[in-house]
Amino acid sequence: MARRLRFNGTGSDIDGCPAVHEDLDSGEVIVHGPPLTDPEDVAQLQRLSEGEVAVVVPRELLVDWAPKGGTRQVRTIDLDEFRGLFSKFEHTAWRLETRRRYASDEAGDRWQGFIETGRVVENWPEGSSGNAFRDIIRAQTAEGKRIERVRIVDQPPTAGQRYLLDGARWNIESGEDIRNMWRADADRLQLPAEDFWLFDSRLIALLRFDDDDQLTHVDLITEPAEVVRCAMIRDAAWHHAVRWEQFTAEMRSEA
Repeated sequence: MARRLRFNGTGSDIDGCPAVHEDLDSGEVIVHGPPLTDPEDVAQLQRLSEGEVAVVVPRELLVDWAPKGGTRQVRTIDLDEFRGLFSKFEHTAWRLETRRRYASDEAGDRWQGFIETGRVVENWPEGSSGNAFRDIIRAQTAEGKRIERVRIVDQPPTAGQRYLLDGARWNIESGEDIRNMWRADADRLQLPAEDFWLFDSRLIALLRFDDDDQLTHVDLITEPAEVVRCAMIRDAAWHHAVRWEQFTAEMRSEA
């Protein structure tokens, strides 16, 4: 079975070499860079076994991108504490949304109406979590804060993705900036299959789901290397994602 490798970072702004990857299951670190080839240099290495290759990397690469401990600095919170983060951030809240289905979307009449008609009707009941979140969007964006997200869409979109695409207008009208990207483009950019919020470029809220696609809990991460990695993901995704209005118009023209 192939390893699940995550790109941590690179010390190069040009060709991506040298770089550090991390095995998500074993915790092992993979470093690649230019090989050490001078025979006099190689002769000085101790315990270099047959088949092994020595690579040369700048010290800063390991300082910046190698894991700092056996595990990431994680604090698990429940969903109530997670919801509270949206009232506490100071400047920006940014989301990468990669899943094909969210079970919580499928509860209630709103989903059933979409399945029957193909359209989402704005009928969140008073006091619902949907209405509460849009109230937060309006309040926070009125203060000049930004709430943004990039949603990855399969081709063709799943039912859950079509539901979110059609219903996004209500969040956008409340002040959120939602953009979309085809999964093929996300794969080309090597975006990870992770769902997370990045608050103020300093706090990661990594969303955890069970086998039934239910959000169960959230891991908070503040490790600097992880925050920088997610910020790099944000920058790449945001640069290549398409505004919701343009994305949905192109989908209709291709239908």
